[in-house]
Amino acid sequence: MAREPYRFNTPAGRVFDVLNIVLLSALGVVALLPFVFVTAGSFATEAELASRSFFLWPNTVSLEAYASILTSPTFLRALLTTIAVTAVGTVVQLLLTASMAYPLSKVGLPGRKTLVSLVVITMVFSGGMIPTFLVVKDLGLLDTYWALILPMAINPFSLIIIKNFFQQLPAELEESAKIDGANELQTLWNVILPLSKPVLATFALFYAVGIWNDFMSPLLYLNDNSMWTLQMFLRQVTAATDLSMLESDPSSLPPAQGVKFAVIVVATVPILLFYPFLQKHFAKGMLIGSVKG
Repeated sequence: MAREPYRFNTPAGRVFDVLNIVLLSALGVVALLPFVFVTAGSFATEAELASRSFFLWPNTVSLEAYASILTSPTFLRALLTTIAVTAVGTVVQLLLTASMAYPLSKVGLPGRKTLVSLVVITMVFSGGMIPTFLVVKDLGLLDTYWALILPMAINPFSLIIIKNFFQQLPAELEESAKIDGANELQTLWNVILPLSKPVLATFALFYAVGIWNDFMSPLLYLNDNSMWTLQMFLRQVTAATDLSMLESDPSSLPPAQGVKFAVIVVATVPILLFYPFLQKHFAKGMLIGSVKG
């Protein structure tokens, strides 16, 4: 006889649930308020920003700040650069990570344990900023966009999770592919990767967010201002006392504080748009592949 599922909580359990909901809701509101304030400030006038220290809705809605940054050649160049680097970097990093994770998922690979141990060691110890900079310099990657992609092309944590995911796929699938005449690369591309969409989508999101928000790499490796990414532009705008870098008409300079808020919003919203499309894969991709060594 099947056991009746447990449907009812105890009084203490219900109180605990209510306290959890209240606490988590309060933390969510606290985390969301700064972004709401910045968004509201980006639509406010300079006079309102100067007179009101905090508000969640502007008295007068103004699009002047957005019009200024969206017509700025410097901002548009930084935005397009960041989009291109994020797109190319995410694809390159996923391909390199999957290409290394696939052979490491083979139990019979000679030296597999040693290679996996070396990967795990890099999760605890790293070369540091100066040695990494010297490597990038000696490879001739300074002032190139590859310096923003290749030094962090394979994340050890992502590699381990993807490797474990590959190990959980039925071995019969690879055997069938080999019987049909597929080599290892064809098996990886036509069999393994299509079955790995949840974990690949999850780490595509991680890689994309990491590249989009990366500030230190452009700061260290890009000396040409024309190659600035959005994060470098954001840093310059938020630290500037004037907005001449926008290359706008000096006679119609926008409100300084409003522009800073608008740049923050535009730098944040695009990457948030990835979450709804990858949400269905996110939880599954993180759980599958994290339970087997």
